Amino acid sequence: MNRIIREHYPASRLPEDLRAGVDPSSTVTVTIVEEEKRPEKVMSLEEIFALRRPPFRTAEEIDEDLRRQRDEWDD
Repeated sequence: MNRIIREHYPASRLPEDLRAGVDPSSTVTVTIVEEEKRPEKVMSLEEIFALRRPPFRTAEEIDEDLRRQRDEWDD
């Protein structure tokens, strides 16, 4: 995020819409903060889940794999 700060800036040099209600002979502090850009399209949860890569393993398949690895450690 970019930030620009100008202190003691002549109020008379401000754009007209920012000068309203400010004495033109005074000085002001101007702070400009660049806003973060929002993504053009936010993905829904359904879209995120659809991007997951198959195959998905069942709990039984995972348990079987862990048992097999544990048996290898015992050897």
